[in-house]
Amino acid sequence: MSHMLRNTIRSKPELNRSDSDPVRRGPVRRMLRWGGFAVVLAAALIFGGFLRFADSVTTLKPPAEPHADAIVVLTGGYQRIDQAVELLQKGAGKRLLISGVHPTTTRAQIRKMTQAAPELFSCCVDIGYDALDTIGNAEEATNWIHAKGYKSVLIVTNNYHMPRSLAELAYVDPDTQFIPYPVVNTDLKNANWFTDPNAMRVMLAEYAKVLLAGARNITGLGRHPGLRSAEGDE
Repeated sequence: MSHMLRNTIRSKPELNRSDSDPVRRGPVRRMLRWGGFAVVLAAALIFGGFLRFADSVTTLKPPAEPHADAIVVLTGGYQRIDQAVELLQKGAGKRLLISGVHPTTTRAQIRKMTQAAPELFSCCVDIGYDALDTIGNAEEATNWIHAKGYKSVLIVTNNYHMPRSLAELAYVDPDTQFIPYPVVNTDLKNANWFTDPNAMRVMLAEYAKVLLAGARNITGLGRHPGLRSAEGDE
């Protein structure tokens, strides 16, 4: 009888565990938990970076009295070239390079489009046909800058394109002083540009390119010359 009583009152091992004892989690569960934290943190950093990028782009303004040894405009819109030619006419630089012109576009077509004086074009404007992209613009501009011996250069491009352009130029040529002269994209002139799907699409796409360019310049992976002449050598 006493033996049966002892068996009856014997505590089960699982009932002895205190409610305060932590439940052990498996390695897979812990990995998923920390992986979730990492994803949330990465998303927050990317979103915060985009806000910072957008603020820097939309508040970027040209210098009040722009002046440098020379001017480089990165093709991608006639508004950029018009602005660069106007700077040249005003004496903001001694000479202008139009970088990244398509091989089928002639010098005469560009001059006619800008309505610049023939004398100005013949004396002080160089046309660059070698660049294929922003990396190529940086390479082409650097070759031209070093050939001419310039130390400071005004960079003319759209405001949303300016951060990536300056990053590529600084990577290729850290010794030259590059002075941004942003051309404001029409879609970004509105203070509420973020409600415009087109403007938001442009900003998100450019921000993604900025991130990729930064990773490429840090690691050196995936970097290419971006020049037509280099493609011919391959």
